[in-house]
Amino acid sequence: MCWKPSAFVEADLDLRLQVTQVAVPVDFIDLGLGDPQLALLPWEMIHQAAHDRLSQDDYRYLQYGANQGDGYFRRSLAKFLEKGYGFPVEAGELFITSGASMGLHLVCSLFTQPGDPIFIEEPTYMFALRIFADHGLRLIPLEIDKHGLVIESLEENLSHYHSKILYLIPTFQNPSGRTLTRERRERLLALSQEHGFLIVADEVYHLLSYGEVPPKPFAAYAASGNIISLGSFSKILAPGLRLGWIQAGPKIIEGFVSNGLLESGGGMNPFTSAIIRTVLERGGLEQNIAKLISIYRNRLAAMGDALRRHLPELEYSLPGGGYFIWVRLPHGLTARELQPRAESYKVGFRPGTSFSSQGGMQDYIRLCFVFYEAGDLEQGIFRLKQAVHGYV
Repeated sequence: MCWKPSAFVEADLDLRLQVTQVAVPVDFIDLGLGDPQLALLPWEMIHQAAHDRLSQDDYRYLQYGANQGDGYFRRSLAKFLEKGYGFPVEAGELFITSGASMGLHLVCSLFTQPGDPIFIEEPTYMFALRIFADHGLRLIPLEIDKHGLVIESLEENLSHYHSKILYLIPTFQNPSGRTLTRERRERLLALSQEHGFLIVADEVYHLLSYGEVPPKPFAAYAASGNIISLGSFSKILAPGLRLGWIQAGPKIIEGFVSNGLLESGGGMNPFTSAIIRTVLERGGLEQNIAKLISIYRNRLAAMGDALRRHLPELEYSLPGGGYFIWVRLPHGLTARELQPRAESYKVGFRPGTSFSSQGGMQDYIRLCFVFYEAGDLEQGIFRLKQAVHGYV
């Protein structure tokens, strides 16, 4: 079944065409969705930016784009990131992608061979696991705790494996919501230099902070030559734009620019970049992020309150930002056991095993608080309570 806003629902449901990646029945509350709510996508802002850009005489954005990405767009993006990150960002450090996932795919294509080991957090982003599997990589899981990646776990594995890459989500991690501390980031930077591996930091949630400001992103250290920072407009503007960026040092950027894919097809998304350049230049992205932070902070509080009242027996901690709450189920209950019962109460979640490279995390679930308004979050947690209490 296909979820779509009520204004677009045809009378004959069987004739509907799927227009979004995930299908959700109308009466179902899927607390596992990691998508922004359709009503929060800034259609009017993007519509006006597109109108203004298309009204200009310069339409070079319809041609094959520059391999690194449109220079004017990268300059505008650099100014935005400089303000958001709080440190200087150069346009030359940026390479435009069609999203963070495409950026990660390119990293694997350029820097790995099938069978290579790659260090990852356990748990980690479930679709990153799929990308690594597509490239035939050998996954070496590293422990995380409430402060993020456990450096001792990395040090132990460095004595056994020579990996070219460590992939991590350092800020408001998906799925755990945890943030790597400044001290651990510094130790990690030193280890990457000592052992010669790349830190591929997926930093798509960094600007969505609802409490204390997180430590500087790894993008701040791009000039070191050992950092590849992945960014995306999917969480801060709209995922359908399929637009993102890589921030890295000049040698790494040159490797992306000279890639055969770009030599053939040119830079990624020059048309979309031209429109979002207008959004950036008018301060629209800062306004949109401020709006999202205000709304998501309230939704996080709403889900946290509902969990506290309805399911106090669950183990979890509320994140300082991002999208997700990582929950441990009680009394040995597994997500696989709970899922069909939860679905009978018309509520969904993502099972922890989806985020494990080892088939672990069986008693964990991931909940997302951004897709639904407070009333639906309350109802969703109440339904989850009914499902859980059927087992305990």
